[in-house]
Amino acid sequence: MIERIDIGTRMSKIVKHNGVAYLCGQVGAGESVTEQTRNCLARVEALLEKAGSSPEQMLQVVIWLADMADFAEMNAVWDAWVPEGHAPARACGEAKLARADLKVEIIVTAAC
Repeated sequence: MIERIDIGTRMSKIVKHNGVAYLCGQVGAGESVTEQTRNCLARVEALLEKAGSSPEQMLQVVIWLADMADFAEMNAVWDAWVPEGHAPARACGEAKLARADLKVEIIVTAAC
């Protein structure tokens, strides 16, 4: 059975199937990569909770940066946030994001 949560016209914020939660890409508010990453991760946490999951149950994370020059700044926030001993499989790359003011987008898959 597939369960969709917060269904919109274009996408669902969460799709659950066979004990796995797939979150839609999350972006954050703020001027800096640090602010946007913190805000984005707070949104990820809220969606994980809504899905019946948590950061400790993340399986895979894909991070898109508008500029790879921001990699270290984003990682400083990420490293402080990810639960010790529960780091997911992760990829990070550079991409043109949906709006010019966006610096980071995070996509999470987690067990639930």
